[in-house]
Amino acid sequence: MNATNLSVTDHDRGSAALRYVYPVVSRRAGGVSAGINLNPNNACNWRCIYCQVPDLTRGSAPPVDLALLEKELRGFLDELLHGDFMQSRVPEGMRRINDIALSGNGEPTSAAEFAQVIELIGRVRSEVGLPDTVKTVLITNGSLLYRGEVQQGLRAMARLNGEVWFKLDRASEAGMRLINDTSTSMAKVRDNLVTAIALCPAWLQTCWFALDGKPPSRQDEDDYLEFVSALLRDGHKLQGVLLYGLARPSLQAEAPRLSNLPLENLQAFAGRIGKLGLPVTISP
Repeated sequence: MNATNLSVTDHDRGSAALRYVYPVVSRRAGGVSAGINLNPNNACNWRCIYCQVPDLTRGSAPPVDLALLEKELRGFLDELLHGDFMQSRVPEGMRRINDIALSGNGEPTSAAEFAQVIELIGRVRSEVGLPDTVKTVLITNGSLLYRGEVQQGLRAMARLNGEVWFKLDRASEAGMRLINDTSTSMAKVRDNLVTAIALCPAWLQTCWFALDGKPPSRQDEDDYLEFVSALLRDGHKLQGVLLYGLARPSLQAEAPRLSNLPLENLQAFAGRIGKLGLPVTISP
């Protein structure tokens, strides 16, 4: 691994010189994540306008070399636990292993081997002696949670102190077309989210920012709150909401149109969400 120092704004997938595994100092998690990138081809089935992935293309994850992933994950976790990685590369105050996070340069659940990857993570965690308090996190747009192998993976994740961070940037079909460049229906989003909640503890992750200098509208807020309220009324218990701004520059064509909101805007929206009875974590 090279000697580059890490920061909360540097999530370079190649910073550990590995194919699948990369270190992240997570501002949301408050520690080091062992990131797993199952999409080294920069392919995703969505195209969020704030995405920081270069040369993003539409598509799925390529075949996963499970043996290489296992070797990289085992070696990286051993370095975090027993090497000098924390002291030499991680800012003071962030020197703890928070989670193993499946995120990367595209939708991780598009990997055909997703369930096998979760099984692999569980086996490596156990063999290297990773503390049970370290989470296994799936950061997902949720669009493929209807697949049997993905559901199998989520059941296994739940046994590994697992959490699903389910993307919901807007709760209207027009809003999702605008922000996520996807034509999915809200009925499908709801069905997939209900599936996630049933299989593994699930948070909503919501990117809230200004477009063309304008914040999300009151209608955007109301749509979101009604969507969440309906879930809660029907007994689908979310863990909470991870509300965040633009941490890193977008590499999409819309980048010049995007800007961060003042903290007060995030706090005001978080306050409205909080009235539904959900905890909200703000990361400006």
